[in-house]
This record gives sequence, structure tokens and C-alpha cells, in this order.
Amino acid sequence: MKFVFITIFSLLLFPIHGQTVIKGKITDKNNAPLAGVNVYFEGTYDGATTDENGNFQFLTALKGEQIFMASYIGFKTFEQNIQLSEKEITLDINLKESSNRLDAVVITAGAFEASDEKKTVTFKPLDIVTTAGGLADIPSAINTLPGTQMVGEEGKLFVRGGDSYETQTYIDGMIVDKPYESTMPDVPARGQFSPFMFKGTIFSSGGYSAEFGQALSSALILQTTDMPAESVTSLSFMSVGLGASHTKKWDKTALSLSADYLNLQPYFAIIHQNFDWNKAPQGLGTTLSLRQKFNKDGLIKVYGQFGTSSSKLVYPGYLDVDRTNLVSMKDEDTYINATFMDLQGKKLISKGGLSYTYNKNNFNVSGENFIEKMNNFQARYSLTYLINEDIQLKIGGDIWGRNHDLSFTPVSISEPYESSFSDNIASGFVETEFKISRKFAARVGGRVEYSDYLKSSNVAPRASLAYKTGKNSQVSLAYGTFYQSPEVNYLLFTSSLEFEQANHYILNYQYVKNRRTFRIEGYYKKYHNLVKFDSLYIPDPARYNNQGTGYAKGIDVFWRDNSFANIDYWISYSYLDSERDYQDFVQKATPTFVSNHNLSIVYKHYVSKISSQFGFTYKFASGRPYYNPSNPDFLSDRTKTYNDLSFNISYLTSIKDNFTIVYFSLGNVLGFDQTFGYRYSLQPDNSGNFSEYEIKPGAKRFLFLGIFISI
Repeated sequence: MKFVFITIFSLLLFPIHGQTVIKGKITDKNNAPLAGVNVYFEGTYDGATTDENGNFQFLTALKGEQIFMASYIGFKTFEQNIQLSEKEITLDINLKESSNRLDAVVITAGAFEASDEKKTVTFKPLDIVTTAGGLADIPSAINTLPGTQMVGEEGKLFVRGGDSYETQTYIDGMIVDKPYESTMPDVPARGQFSPFMFKGTIFSSGGYSAEFGQALSSALILQTTDMPAESVTSLSFMSVGLGASHTKKWDKTALSLSADYLNLQPYFAIIHQNFDWNKAPQGLGTTLSLRQKFNKDGLIKVYGQFGTSSSKLVYPGYLDVDRTNLVSMKDEDTYINATFMDLQGKKLISKGGLSYTYNKNNFNVSGENFIEKMNNFQARYSLTYLINEDIQLKIGGDIWGRNHDLSFTPVSISEPYESSFSDNIASGFVETEFKISRKFAARVGGRVEYSDYLKSSNVAPRASLAYKTGKNSQVSLAYGTFYQSPEVNYLLFTSSLEFEQANHYILNYQYVKNRRTFRIEGYYKKYHNLVKFDSLYIPDPARYNNQGTGYAKGIDVFWRDNSFANIDYWISYSYLDSERDYQDFVQKATPTFVSNHNLSIVYKHYVSKISSQFGFTYKFASGRPYYNPSNPDFLSDRTKTYNDLSFNISYLTSIKDNFTIVYFSLGNVLGFDQTFGYRYSLQPDNSGNFSEYEIKPGAKRFLFLGIFISI
């Protein structure tokens, strides 16, 4: 298990001395002020948003020549080279309308975008770092958006009635085979990557583009940053470990290196844990990032992440909670992603990439040894043709090679049982976006896939429409068919399965005005070809089949308001009704990861007098089903409701003229008692009662303290 606090907060550090004031006003062709315009320096997070009078002002520590940009949907992006020399700069900018303005109509059904170039910004990378309770973890922060489910013992993304494997993560278009860190049973996982690797985030809870596949429920689409703003060295001292990083920037090249060490033993010695740790999680990790400009507009990005971790835990038996097992884990991870983008002429954008994932996970359960290995690669290429300002055409394809091995050695046998599979999935897609009038836009496309292991293919049509209903409002529709290969645990034992399938139907309404956003979205999702088997504990691969079905339907509501000075907050609510007949279910029932009601309230307040930001997050989830062998009604029991109030504070200061952030976070401030479910023994005792194990968090509260210094 590796943590990403170090690299995240290192990237937050920047010099506070010698800063330049950038201010000005932005208007349209009639000199009317434009509110909500994003102003920033290219490739950085130094910037601001104009107020209701079109005015903006911010500080930057950048030096030398920089590209200043102002972007607003419906207007041409403004660019100007500016020489920064610590002298105040005032800019009065008149934006020109784009011929495809459409009064800012954009397709929003199913997607939350977080890009500095979008007027409809609802989630920025900095939001992830400063959201209380998230501890700078991308999935945890995304879990405050509507459509997500609170599954505390997993820590992963569960979206609109979908299991966690149904949400895929993509980095610069490349699928991420292992988006989460390895972890112990019922210990929540964290995401592998720092949010400040990315300049834009799209969380699609359904109906996403034909460009992306192999995800039944949702897509988390991450776009990495381009060139860094400057060279910087950072040190990190935390309650869970240490770290250091260095970024060096040249004219057309930038190189970043970081290393971190994690050891939770000192923390566990102070904060009592519900889990019986024989060895607290420990880990080492390094990252490398290279950026290289070429031609006039070309950019090559290379990212590598390498790590190892280990831990030991005394845990109740999975098959029988009356027994305990010593579970040990050793994990090795490698992830490499290399992509390029180039503008060929004025109308053709060329993108491509290669990625490689290696993971070796060694689990030992009371002498029984499990070794899982993954060697996966992907090659991808796409072309975008800008036919005119109203129409663009995108076409591309990829090859995704998957190689998985499993070795199991029981205590009494020296020779291991081994199983493996190799699968190559070839995919292609075509999609066009076009604008029919000033109020109407559409995106239509399709995707085809073929698996040489399953000997199966699919065709997946997708369509999205958007119509402007008013100056600040619009409605969107989305439909799509989505396919995904069955989970690895099934494919290791049989190839006689087909792609699982889900159909999405989405209706969305959005209102955006004066930095306030309101969204309400209804959806219906129908599942086909889900995997079923005869027994949970001793399944027979010969009886695996694709006869499982299911549905999910609900309503998501989102409100965000950052119109007040130094205050930002959002409220998310989701209602979900979902049932399935799959796996070993004896009848159609609500899965154990589904709660009918989920609510999140996030509040952030920056107090300039003391250079501090305070944050609060409240989460509520209704009870989830769990299997009780004493109850003849299948999956009819429910856990207690989930409640959590978390708090954090970031204090900006300096140590010997070096910019410093002191960060403190406390989870579950009020000490709510939380239960995620139960495990039971296989057989009842003499009185007919089953032994019970309550699944709870590792501790009632989680405390984190870190000091991050920029040298």
C-alpha cells in the first residue's frame, strides 16, 4: 500500500516571495462585462475567474515570458505572451465570439468535467486535495459527487448500482489496469495517482463517449498536465512517512523525480486500531515524469511509477469466522505511460500512446500461498479532424493485451496449482460532434471490440444530445450500449463466457449562473449477460454462464456555489433503486454495495487574515443489504445508516524563507459508530446460531498531520 500525500502536497508548494500581481477586466464586443471567465497562465494553476463585473486579480510567482490565456465557452480563447518581472500588470481584454457559440451549449448528460478551459467547471484538481475526509485521494473526493455509493470497507468507486470493477480509469486515453493500491481484506483501498498529475478530470457516471470502452457503469477520464510552471524542490514530513521531490524545467524539457517512504507502525502505536495488525503497512515508492516539446505544437509525456509494500494482519477466516488466519501481503507495482499529441496543420490533431502495467501480489493465508501476476500493455492512436467550427470527427483504435497468472500452493502440497490466461482486445471507434443551430448540439458514434480469448465481438452505439432552454440552462439526453469482459477471477478458469452488457438511458437538466451550478439527472440502466455461478465458496468453472441480469434506476441532484468570496460549497444527493440476479444469487435482490440514499455536503472557507483554509465534509448513506444465514429472506437485512463528519485545515506559512504548508485532517470528528456489514460462520452452533463478525473501520477516527516545505 502506497500513499500519494507527498507528491500531491509537494506540487502545492510554490514561492511566496517576488510575486507579480495580474489584474484586469474582460468584456464582450459590446463592452459588457463577462462573469465566470477562466484566466490563467498556460500549463499552470496560477489564475482566477472573473467576477460579475468582469474583473479579476491574482498573484503569480512565475518569472520570465509566460502565455496568458482567457477562455470562456462560446468565445475564442485569448492568448498573449507576457513578460513577468514582479511589476504589476493590468490587462483589459475584449473577447470575440466564436461562430459556434450556441450560447454555451455543451453536452452534460452523465459527465462532470473539471477542465480549466470549460465554463461549466464543477470539479478541479485542487478540490480533490482540499476536500475534508478525502485525504487527497481521487476516488474519495469523487465519492462526494452524485451517482456514487458509500462502500466504506472498499474505498473504491461504486457508481449507479455498478460494482467497483465496472468503473474504469483512463489516463490520457490509456486504460489503467490497476487504479487502486493493493490492500488487506476490509481495509479500504486508495487510488494510485496524485490529483495534481492532472489538468482536467471528467467523471462520467454514464453515457460516456465511444472513445472509451470496457466499462459497464462509468468512466474516470484523467488528462495529465503539460509543462510544469517552474523548477522546485520539496520535502514532506508526515504522521505516516517521509518524502522528497524535485522538478527541473528547461526551455522545452521538464523532468520530475520523487521518492516516498511509508510506515504506519508509529501511527498505529498511538491511535488504537480495530484490526489486529501483526505488521503495519510499510512501503517505498518512486515516480518519474518527463515532458518534451517537439515541432511547433507537439508534446511527449512519459510517466513512470514504481513501488513495493508489505503488511501482516490477523483476520477472521473467510470461510469460517470462528477461525483466525495470519494474512501477509507483499506487493510490487510498475506503471509506465508514454503519450504524444501533435497538431498537424490547423485541422488535424494526432494522439497516441503506449502503457505497461506490472503487478505481483503475494498473499499468504496461514501457510497457503497465493501469487497473482499481471503483465498488461496497451497501444492506442486517434485522429481528430476539425472539419469546421461546427463539426469535428474523431476516429481511432487500440490494442489491449492482458496476461494474468495465478499460483496457489496449499499447506500440505509442495507443487502449486496454476492457472493463467492471455487476452488481446482490439477496439475501434468513430464519433462526430456537431452543432446544428445556436441552441442544439449532438454527439453520435460507435465502438467495436473483439476478444481473441473469448472469441467474441461487440458493437456499441452511443449518442448524446443537448438543447439550450434559456440563457443559463439546458437539457441533455444520452443513450449508449456498453460492454466489458468478465472479471479476471472468472477468466482465469474459463474462456466460455461472453462480454457483459449494460444499456444506459439518461436525461439531464443543468443551470449555471454567476458561479452557481444546479444539476438534476434521471437515469435507467439495464444489465444483460452478467456472470452467474452455482456456489460462492466452491464454484464450478464448468457451470459459469452469462445468464445474469439486473437494473439500476435513480435520480442525482447536485448544487455548487462558489460565488461568495473565499467560500465554496456543494451538495450532492442520490436516490438509487437497483436489483440483480447474478453470481450465486438465489433470486433477484439488491446487491450488498447498494444503498438507496446517499448525501454529501462539502464546505470550504479560506480565512486570509490567518492564511488558512478550513474544510468540512458530511456524508450520509442509508443501510446496505447483507447476507444473514439465520434469515430465510435472501439479502433482506440492512446495516445501520452511515454518518461521517470530517474536518481539515491548511495553514500557509514559511520556515527560513521557504514556503511551508501545515496540514491537519481529522475524520469522523463526532465519533459515529459505523458498521459496513457482517461475516458469518459456515455452520451454526448447537443452539442453531451462527457466529458473527462485524465489519468496521480500522479506527473510529483517522488523524493526519503533515508539514510540506518548498526549498
